[in-house]
Amino acid sequence: MSVGDQGDVIGAEDAAASFEYFVDGSSARLFTMALLLTGRQRVEAEDLLQGVLERAYRRWRRICQNGDPEPYVRQMLVNASVDRWRLLRRRPEEPLPAAGAGPAAGDQASEIADRDLLLRALALLPAGQRAVLVLRYFNDLSEAQTAATLGCSVGSVKSQASRALARLRVIAGPAAGPEPGSGAGRGDGAVRHE
Repeated sequence: MSVGDQGDVIGAEDAAASFEYFVDGSSARLFTMALLLTGRQRVEAEDLLQGVLERAYRRWRRICQNGDPEPYVRQMLVNASVDRWRLLRRRPEEPLPAAGAGPAAGDQASEIADRDLLLRALALLPAGQRAVLVLRYFNDLSEAQTAATLGCSVGSVKSQASRALARLRVIAGPAAGPEPGSGAGRGDGAVRHE
């Protein structure tokens, strides 16, 4: 083995250790993001994340050259989700089940029900709109960071977020209630006066 070959082997071991450290530190966040991107379909989220981590491992040295690998892996996750959605888009949408009687006020069950309604409604959005909402509001990225991650303009992020939020209001129906000061809580087309 030459000196140059030995350097590659040591680099491979360092890269593997670095990758394991990255997975240990960020897999929970990435899995939650994958769950949101797949509409809370756990098995599909696991498959999505596993595929992305597998591809990231093969390219790990190159990914780490730019510093923090997490934004790059997040972008890989979004891209893989959009690709998955494109393959599955012929599958018909499943309607939300009818809402039952509302839980008692102050009960934690109402918070859980609201979260469940939000997550089911999020699952009904197109993959691009869902990705914008996940990056903007779950990952707390700015519009510019979201645009950079998705490879689109800031204006596109704004319009996709606006459409997605409007669609969520329609899907959630009267249970969502009007947005404070908007006058358009159920997507009824009311104009907001400022």
